[in-house]
Amino acid sequence: QINLLVIRQYVDYLIKEQNVKNVFVNGTTGEGLSLSIQERKQLAEEWVRQGKDKLDHVIIHVGALSLPESQELARHAAAIGASGIAVIVPFFFKPTNKDELIAFLEKVASEAPAVPFYYYHIPPLTGVKIRVEELLDGIKERIPTFQGVKFSGTDLLDLAQCINKNEREQFAFLYGVDEQLLSALAIGADGAVGSTYNYLGRQTNLMLQAFAKPDLALARKYQFLTGEFLNFVIKLGFGVAQTKAVMTFVSGIPMGPPRLPLVAASEEFIAKAKAKLDSVVWPDGD
Repeated sequence: QINLLVIRQYVDYLIKEQNVKNVFVNGTTGEGLSLSIQERKQLAEEWVRQGKDKLDHVIIHVGALSLPESQELARHAAAIGASGIAVIVPFFFKPTNKDELIAFLEKVASEAPAVPFYYYHIPPLTGVKIRVEELLDGIKERIPTFQGVKFSGTDLLDLAQCINKNEREQFAFLYGVDEQLLSALAIGADGAVGSTYNYLGRQTNLMLQAFAKPDLALARKYQFLTGEFLNFVIKLGFGVAQTKAVMTFVSGIPMGPPRLPLVAASEEFIAKAKAKLDSVVWPDGD
């Protein structure tokens, strides 16, 4: 069951400890697609409520396999004052080309006509390989609120083409593969949405600062150390359940177990992951 009581503590932790002031709610790490519509609404409301005057942006993921449910969630997000909405591609009955995908996105976005809209591109989980570069051609005419993409794929050529073609539109490209963020920044990504920023947000912000200077050697150090930790835990088996376990031991906030069919991280994983993270020596001396 969802535990709304920890969200206030969670918001304060992200701001004070990780210097993170934007959240993406009901996405992959939040198990949004494993929750009921009612649960997703409750979580969205609580994040907006607790983030008021504290967080800069609360973007709500409203994607679903069912178009009416996705539209209902979009209307709800607009009603509670979300900063933006995002939609994943349906992945059981899948769109086979960009026109089918845009038709679905348009039907959802039109239910929240004053709310910035993001497409959530995550082909490793959806199996939908429609290139984002194709999708962007003429999308503003179909979806006037279109703001950008949460790009959680490893095809940096596609991302680069999006950014290269996009100088006129000013769309935002938020990269979602944490271990490759520096590569995405180098070709022009505007920011990032990812699970590690829950517990490595401060270090990632320092990487972003180093990149902006630019001090590429320092930025690489941060990226390599994040990658060293992720490479270690991926070999142990690293998914949403394990991410919750890491966040719990780093933050002290109980993230709880995942919902079936996911199962909780083992004690062995937790011990090994904690030892590895504790052994990382960050450039800022922490």
